[in-house]
Amino acid sequence: MEANILNPNAGFDRFTDRSPHFLFTMLVLNPSATAFLVDRYQQIRAHTELICRHLETEDYVVQPIADVSPPKWHLGHTTWFWETFVLVPHLPGYQIFHEDFSFVFNSYYESVGRRVLRTNRGNLSRPTVADVYRYRAYVDEHMSRFLAEADSNLIPLLDLGLNHEQQHQELLITDIKYILGHNPLFPAIEMPALSDTSPAAGKAVTVQEGVYTIGYQGNGFCFDNELGVHNVYLNETTLAGSLITNAEYMAFIEAGGYQHFRYWLSDGWAWVNVHHVQAPLYWHRVEGDWYVYTFDGLNPVEPDAPVCHVSYYEADAFARWRGQRLPTEFEWETAAVHNESLRWGQRWEWTNSAYLPYPGFTTADGAVGEYNGKFMSGQMVLRGASVATPDGHARPTYRNFFQPDKQWQFTGIRMVMG
Repeated sequence: MEANILNPNAGFDRFTDRSPHFLFTMLVLNPSATAFLVDRYQQIRAHTELICRHLETEDYVVQPIADVSPPKWHLGHTTWFWETFVLVPHLPGYQIFHEDFSFVFNSYYESVGRRVLRTNRGNLSRPTVADVYRYRAYVDEHMSRFLAEADSNLIPLLDLGLNHEQQHQELLITDIKYILGHNPLFPAIEMPALSDTSPAAGKAVTVQEGVYTIGYQGNGFCFDNELGVHNVYLNETTLAGSLITNAEYMAFIEAGGYQHFRYWLSDGWAWVNVHHVQAPLYWHRVEGDWYVYTFDGLNPVEPDAPVCHVSYYEADAFARWRGQRLPTEFEWETAAVHNESLRWGQRWEWTNSAYLPYPGFTTADGAVGEYNGKFMSGQMVLRGASVATPDGHARPTYRNFFQPDKQWQFTGIRMVMG
């Protein structure tokens, strides 16, 4: 396959010039341009509710596993974020909607106070779904008035809130899919925010040996775990131009990939045996053929589509079976930043990198500082984006992270060739 060659001395690709967040920098320079901020807030908040538009009331409260939060909780938590971190400290005279909602909708912020255990979110029949939508409307009304006269010094906090809500939009989609995908009726549902098609094959990208700069260097928004710009030395590496397909992954299954310990990390092999894993999440063997649950219901697996819902353990085992490996997050970022022909964005791509801080990483004071740093243990980095990622929420430096056994996100596999 033809490869694109990256030179370490080539200029840095100014992907930040196309950043959807650059207008927030303009707001700092032009505080009167608040109409954009109000509109952006309203669009993102409306999109969250659009994702839930076709749910039945019963769908809002289900929690099959600890990792999956009920849709009602996501709707409340994203609203609690705005109330707790923006309105309460910055809007004089603001009255909280309900005194118990912080206990119900706080996620993991120790500095904010007590909260419902994550595993108990599905036991919350109250507040009702109607109560949560009233809560959203109440906070949105106050936020729209607040944003119309927002202090430009609060732009970083407001930008964080918008990106936080977009993160939960993706979690909403993945959690709804898990809830419905574990319903024995495999119900279909219209998910207007999701579009999944088989991509055309891309060209492999070769990163030449050399020193490269890693980390976010733009003027728009990024999360704190993308900061700490630093140099890394990379050996020459070629990344495949396309993601592993369902057909390629089927070959691994049919070759006994889940039955042979030699392909698996020790923890991965234990995970396979304890949980009796035999295929990616949502795959079902029906009369000798593979079917998969999507929002269209249970249908035959599409051979040419990128494989989805695989754990890091599975991605790593597949790579070992192929005699290849996963890229490091630094190889992936370098290839994506310096070469637009690396097609990415349909699946979060597992890397071989543990989730660790960059040099000089610091956490912000207060509750906002709990956002990323305290999770830098026992997790692996994913790069790119997925079909469930909201528009304007992806960039080559974005560092997603999950424990190596997690399958429920829209995760896929890209190989280092050779």
